[in-house]
Amino acid sequence: MGEIDIIARRRHLLVFVEVKARAKLEDAAWSVTDRQRARIAAAAEAWLARQGDHDFRDMRFDAVLVAPGRIPQHIPAAFEAGS
Repeated sequence: MGEIDIIARRRHLLVFVEVKARAKLEDAAWSVTDRQRARIAAAAEAWLARQGDHDFRDMRFDAVLVAPGRIPQHIPAAFEAGS
């Protein structure tokens, strides 16, 4: 179905993070396609289904962009599950 690079939790917020590395940060940003977003959302849904009872109130999909010689860029709420 897909993979999730990082799953993080802070209190009642659950964050699924996609990490993209490219030669340029701009290329990394464009590399998260609509198809890939759908696969990440489906993988997150499958992961949540296996967790049973949980107390997550909020969920977010972030991205971390990585390029050689650049500081990684964290983009909170980079996309929504339905987009």
